[in-house]
Amino acid sequence: MSIVKEFGLTLLKPLGAPAGNFETYIEVPFDTGDRKIYPDGLIRVSRGKATWTALVEVKTGKNELAAEQLEAYLDLAREHRFDALLTISNEIPPMFGVHPTKVDGRKLRKVDLHHRSWSYVLSTAVMQAEHKGISDPEQAWILRELIRYLEHPRSGAMEFSDMGQHWVTLRNAVRTQTLRATDPSVPDVVARFDALIRFACLRLGRQLGTEIVPGLSRKERADPQIRTQDLTRSLTEAGQLTGAVKIPATVGSVHLTADLRASQITAHISIDAPRTGRQATRVNWLVRQLKNAPGDTRIEALVANSRGPGAAELLSVVRDDPSVLVIDPKKEIRSFRIAYSAPMGTKVARGRGSFIDSVLDLLDTFYADVVQHLKSWSAPPPRLREAESEPEPALSSTALSSQDGAVAER
Repeated sequence: MSIVKEFGLTLLKPLGAPAGNFETYIEVPFDTGDRKIYPDGLIRVSRGKATWTALVEVKTGKNELAAEQLEAYLDLAREHRFDALLTISNEIPPMFGVHPTKVDGRKLRKVDLHHRSWSYVLSTAVMQAEHKGISDPEQAWILRELIRYLEHPRSGAMEFSDMGQHWVTLRNAVRTQTLRATDPSVPDVVARFDALIRFACLRLGRQLGTEIVPGLSRKERADPQIRTQDLTRSLTEAGQLTGAVKIPATVGSVHLTADLRASQITAHISIDAPRTGRQATRVNWLVRQLKNAPGDTRIEALVANSRGPGAAELLSVVRDDPSVLVIDPKKEIRSFRIAYSAPMGTKVARGRGSFIDSVLDLLDTFYADVVQHLKSWSAPPPRLREAESEPEPALSSTALSSQDGAVAER
């Protein structure tokens, strides 16, 4: 961060650091009574009279952050008037801005607590190096070496690796319809699924070179407990885990549904239909954009002033006969829902046949074959009416002429 300032600023500016000079230190000793404390790092950013300082605690591999240690560092930061404590580990919290470790809230009155996963750090480095660019060639080389190191399997910077120890128990309880909201396995799996959605956003954003975030409602962003309650209800009542991914410049959010009873995962997106033309013409407008989509993609046409599902058919059938989505030509098609399903992996850890990889692969496929080709309909601009040319009037025999009154000589 101190050498590649563009990278350091991208990581720390959202935490409150100014765009200034970076100073970074490792294992700085602090005396606290009868013992010394050695935080993993210390960062100081200065610009003019403004200074932002933070302690850093790092965990690698499967090591998790400990509340007792973090609370000691928070006390230390408050004593020395530091602004924040930044933690970095492989833990991915279920929601951005939520710390994966619960600490005493009283210790956060004067010191901010921030967390970044190694997946986030790697994604930020890749986007800065490959998409935003680094002005200095030597700094660009250093950042690429950091990326090379973080991507090495022995670096300790791991991707989202498993669904936790309760995954198999919960999955079996869903299939037998014996799962209850009070089961101890529910909170852990719900949190890990939201963490998986966040990891999928980081992973796809790294490939596309843009920031992708989970699609959450305003209430869910304001109160994470609402999201947890809704997901718990969906899991216990319908056996489904649902989430959304918000990708910039696309027609809408991609919704992901894992149906544990049917062992199937589905990705779908909605798009508004054109406001003009016949109903079959509107269907053809969509089909032309789905030339790369597989034939078993499901298309549903939703009509105006109608509740419940609309007419639905596979894309292979709609390509041959667009009228299958037109139940009543008098009812206007207002939107389409495009969905693609795949078998759900069951294994708890990453690898072939795992739940995590089946979700990630479906998102990649659905984006590549469907989402990136969709464009919203826009009405053509109004055209000027061409002025009609008026015909020249014919000469009348009574019109005046310079030859009037002239007498021909004989």
